Amino acid sequence: MKYLIGALAGLVWGALAALLNGYITKKALDKASDKAMLLSNALRLVVDIAALGSVFLLRNVLPFSFEAALVGTAASMSILMIVFAYKMAAGK
Repeated sequence: MKYLIGALAGLVWGALAALLNGYITKKALDKASDKAMLLSNALRLVVDIAALGSVFLLRNVLPFSFEAALVGTAASMSILMIVFAYKMAAGK
């Protein structure tokens, strides 16, 4: 049960990070400049590191399996960014 709760918490945490990454990407695409895209890529990297790093750094405090939360976070961020990319590309 610890693993299931950890994976679900990771999926939710990763979804929040992916939403923030999608927002950053959309704003950069609206500006349509190379500098904005470069900055958005750097910000997305910081968001990814913060999301995964926070799960890792809180491993001793979390009441569930941090390994499952880490995998869930990474999976959710990866899958949702692919979905967001398709939605952004289809909207053009």
